[in-house]
Formats: sequence, C-alpha cells, structure tokens
Amino acid sequence: MGMGLIVHRHADVDAFLASASEFLVRREAEHNLLFGICTALRTSPELFAANPPTLLTVTDAGDRVVAASLRTPPHNQVLSQVDDPEALDALADALATEPLPGVLAPTELVGRFLDRWRERTGQTAHLEVAERIFRLERVIPPARPAPGTWRLAEPRDRQLVADWIIAFSAEALPEQPLPDDPLGVADRWIAGINRQIYLWEDEGRIVSVVGAGGETPNGIRIGPVYTPPEARGRGYASALTAAASQDQLDRGRRFCFLFTDLANPTSNAIYQAIGYEPVCDMDLYRFD
Repeated sequence: MGMGLIVHRHADVDAFLASASEFLVRREAEHNLLFGICTALRTSPELFAANPPTLLTVTDAGDRVVAASLRTPPHNQVLSQVDDPEALDALADALATEPLPGVLAPTELVGRFLDRWRERTGQTAHLEVAERIFRLERVIPPARPAPGTWRLAEPRDRQLVADWIIAFSAEALPEQPLPDDPLGVADRWIAGINRQIYLWEDEGRIVSVVGAGGETPNGIRIGPVYTPPEARGRGYASALTAAASQDQLDRGRRFCFLFTDLANPTSNAIYQAIGYEPVCDMDLYRFD
C-alpha cells in the first residue's frame, strides 16, 4: 500500500458522501454514476436492505480523499478517478476477499487495479463493455424533427414501460440479470421521485422511451433510451432524448449525463448531434 494511504469503510451513504462528496464533485461528470447510486441509496434504502452496499474512500497522509469506490451487490464495483495511483492498489487490497463480479473503472486506471487484483486473488478479467461518459449543458434541437410529441409516462403506461425496461436490459445489458420486478421498477419511474420517464407518441402510438434518473449535485443521468426495433431509424430516440434533456435543464439542472457503448457508433453520433460532449471513457471488466 502507498505511504500513508488509508482505506475507510463507511457504514452508510451519508457517511460516505460526508467524506467523498467534495472530492467527487470536482469531476462531477466523471463521477455521475457514483453520485446517482448514492441518490438511489438515500431515496430507496429498502431496495438495498438485503444486500448492504460497500462504500469506500481512500485518504492520504494529509487526510485528503484521493479515491472513492462503491458497490451495491450483486452489481459491479465502481471506481472513481484517483488523485494518487497507489490508491488503486489499496482498493484492490481492501476488496480482495469480496466476491466481486466485475469492476467499472476509468479506462486509463483499470489496468493497475486488475493487475493488483490478479496478484491478490489469481482472478483474471475480460473487457465486457467499453463505455464513454458524455455531458450536456445546452440542447441542440435535432436537425430533422421527428413526427409526434413527448409526454411524461403515466400509471396507464406501466405495463409498456415494464416490458420495454426488460427489452432494453436484454438488448443493452445481456450479461446482467434482468430486473426481477419490472412492474415495480416501472411504478418507481412513473412516480417521478428523483427520476422521470418520458414517452414519444406518434399518431397515438408510443414509439420510444427515455428515462432520467441518478441525480448528482447539479445534474442527472439520462437512460435508459429504448425504441423497439420496428420504430427505429426515424429519429424518435434523438427527439425524445433532446426533449428529456431540455426538460431536465428547465427543471434547474446544470448538466445531463449519459453513458454510451463505444461499440455502437450510431448512438454516439446521435447524442453528440444534440449537444452531448465526451468527457471520459470507462471500461467494464468481468472477472473470470
């Protein structure tokens, strides 16, 4: 472990944020997922009661936070940016006895963590998804407006929202377990507490869905974004993502964030066309 680096385990999300928030907010876009998970832990603690989260910060000899990491089982460990690369070794050491399925970490940092993890556990890992974080501060309206209009989802939409959450998960996150209570997930989205779910309607037919959730101090994460295959290629997702992003800015947020899969160049281009700017890359590695 690095000279004077200490790993702290926090009992709850409030203690974690009391320690980590100032460090995390300096790179709010890079840390939007960490903040978003903390929002979920604060607003829906009952969803995490059976599997308490792992909440870690690393401090240096001067008691400054130089790294943070968290996990909500059964999901992957998420690593922050670091101000001292030795913090990656310290985190790997601290987590080595835990059954991690994988790790999501900044691309330029993940190798050092994986090397130390392999030394400690013998486990190798393979790249599952290469992702990019984007940040938007101003929406550029789509060049080709799609036919139709947007609205917020309502209780009458719960079955469709649930079905599309499953369809999105199966397509975009095939290696992740499907939500076991999709109607419950849909109900939480539709209730609109710390999150909104938007629908695009064209001639009375719902053709696309976009969520906004995972609040950060000054922003929110956009996703999921899903259009069923038969309605693709008509600009619905672009129009709805732009509308949802604008609505969130209108609610007083300074930023919208989103993650893209770098294997999908189409979606990366679409988001940039409506004002999303690349911030950094993140790699999801699955342990073998």
